[in-house]
Parts: sequence; structure tokens; C-alpha cells
Amino acid sequence: MDFFLVRHGEARRESEDSRRPLSDPGRREVEAVARAAAGKYIEIGAILHSDKLRARETAEIFAGLIPPRRGIRQISGLAPEDDPEIAKAELETSEASVMLVGHLPHLARLVSLLLTGDSERQTVDFATATIVCLSRSAGSWKFSWIISPEDL
Repeated sequence: MDFFLVRHGEARRESEDSRRPLSDPGRREVEAVARAAAGKYIEIGAILHSDKLRARETAEIFAGLIPPRRGIRQISGLAPEDDPEIAKAELETSEASVMLVGHLPHLARLVSLLLTGDSERQTVDFATATIVCLSRSAGSWKFSWIISPEDL
């Protein structure tokens, strides 16, 4: 089964807007990456995002191009400094493909934990608006593909 980890798009500076919504360039990058991912004809059971506005906006853009069967919703455990073990448990108990939309350093630590068992070992460079696809089969995690704005 495939799982998708997405770092939110570029956000506005806190001095511009304390809620830190996506910037206009950030929105365009997310839309471009979401279109490229949709071109892979992926299916998603649900899109789960953190409580940060920029993550919710990123999730909504992806949902508009890759509609999840069970919708999008906010969950805990995806904040920048959260323990990646929480998200790992969410993925490993899921019965359908899931997309997680979150932040650094959490996403980088989660990917490293899944692929190597060590959350501190750097495995993937998560630029803003990047999506990483990991596959899980028989309890083993494998890297499948990555799309970041620089690739488009």
C-alpha cells in the first residue's frame, strides 16, 4: 500500500500574517506538485493534516485534485516538533492509503524512522510543497518516488 507525505507550501512570514497562510508562490507550487501527483493516478483514502493553516490549505489543494474517499481532517501528531512515532502508528494501522500534510523537522524525521528505523538519520530533503510516496508491504517500508517544485 502507498502512503504520501507532503510538506506544506511556502507560507507568508509571521510579520505579514501571524496565521501564516500559504503565500501566492507557495500556493502555485502546491498546485503544480498536486497536478503532477494526480498525473500518477494515485488513490487516497484520507488526507490528514496538522492544525496549522498552511498545512490545511495545502491539504485542500491536494484534495481538489486527488479527492480522498474519506475526506480531509485535522489530527494531532503532525506538528513540527511532534514525535514521529505517533504518525508512524497512524500509518501502520491504516487500512487505506493516507496522505499526511505537515512540517519540518517532523516529516523528515518520520520518513527516516520508517525507512531506517532511526528518526535522526537524514534520508529525504523536504523542500516546501514536496510530496514523497512510500510503500508498505509485509511490514517493510520502501521509498517509491518524490516530486518537489524544483522537479517541475
